[in-house]
Amino acid sequence: MRRRIVLTTVLAALVAIGLFGVPLAVAVARYFVTAERAELERAADSYALDVSGDILRHRTPDRTPSTEDPTSVAVYSPQGTLLAGAGPATLAQAGEAAGADGVVPADTADDLVVVVPIDDDGTVVALVRAATARTEVYWHTGLTWLGMAGLAVVALLSAYLVARRQARRLARPLEKLSATARDLGDGDFSIRADRAGIPEIDSVGESLDSTAVRLDDLLARERAFSADASHQLRTPLAGLRLQLEAALENPHANLRDVVEAGVATTGRLDRTVTDLLALARDTPPVRAATAAADELAAIELEWAPALADHGRALVLTVEPVVAGAQLSGPVLRQIMTVLLDNALRHGAGTVTVTARDAGDVLAVDVADEGEGITPGTNVFHRRSPGARGTGIGLALARRLAEAEGGRLRVTRPQPAVFTLLLPLEP
Repeated sequence: MRRRIVLTTVLAALVAIGLFGVPLAVAVARYFVTAERAELERAADSYALDVSGDILRHRTPDRTPSTEDPTSVAVYSPQGTLLAGAGPATLAQAGEAAGADGVVPADTADDLVVVVPIDDDGTVVALVRAATARTEVYWHTGLTWLGMAGLAVVALLSAYLVARRQARRLARPLEKLSATARDLGDGDFSIRADRAGIPEIDSVGESLDSTAVRLDDLLARERAFSADASHQLRTPLAGLRLQLEAALENPHANLRDVVEAGVATTGRLDRTVTDLLALARDTPPVRAATAAADELAAIELEWAPALADHGRALVLTVEPVVAGAQLSGPVLRQIMTVLLDNALRHGAGTVTVTARDAGDVLAVDVADEGEGITPGTNVFHRRSPGARGTGIGLALARRLAEAEGGRLRVTRPQPAVFTLLLPLEP
């Protein structure tokens, strides 16, 4: 790229110099020819004044022309015979000059020549010839052309240096952008493009940075989905397996009941996958509004048997003022799944769930009688070193709550009480 920029710039400069320099060179050559003719006319007129007195008295001029080399001046008779001065013995253009009213050009192959007639009452009585070698004109023209060529070389060299600098200034950020794009394609989403101070290139860099951020966020969400899904699906999958194993071990089991229980469990699995996939792809979750009392009652029916299997009870209390409150059922279901599973695995005693009015939001308190949370432990930090489980569930629950404009916090560490705050559906 740099080479193309330099080559294009130098070529453009060369074309510009040619378009300007060639006509100028022609004009310079014509100028020197015209200037030399004017000088010859001046020399011829000056010598004509000097010898006109002798010519009119019919005497041979004896004045030596006072001209500078290489200009030569001579006076001729009307018939072309040399009378005085430096010039050829005969003047070939004598007849043409004698019949002319003014200066007559009489150039030869080697010289620039002008002939000026001297007349007396309209009669040409003598001819003055002034000449100079063409090489003198060529010499002055060549020197001027050489100077112009030197300036052209300087201009081309300047254009080359400027083009190199501009090519480096333009190509370097583009090369860095190319390297950044390659790193982005290789999966390094933390890469960021440098700013070059050129608005157009910086705009591309900003777009590339924005793409990297979006890809990084998308990849993080997709990676989180697998961990979140495995955490949320672990309990219902274990329940489904226990149901099937129990049916296999009991030859008198009612297969219809087993199948219906399995279908219900797979329904839970499907809802869990749908909700988590929507979160991972940053799309709004299913906002199926449902009554708080109905959703919490369904959750109680689902979790009470699991707690009873461990000799523990689940107590649900819903204040009448919030019983009919409308909220996002899938979000409440997933968060309560995390909190109740956490209470089952890490808590002890009775699990109490209380739904109450907290102003414009619904507050759901989940408490148990276990040892609670170790002081200084951030249970909402994903994969926290102090976590007793996978370190995923509570982080997922808080993220789900915040995605709905709600909050999840620890109200009391020992015994542990978690409070979920969710906005009510209008």
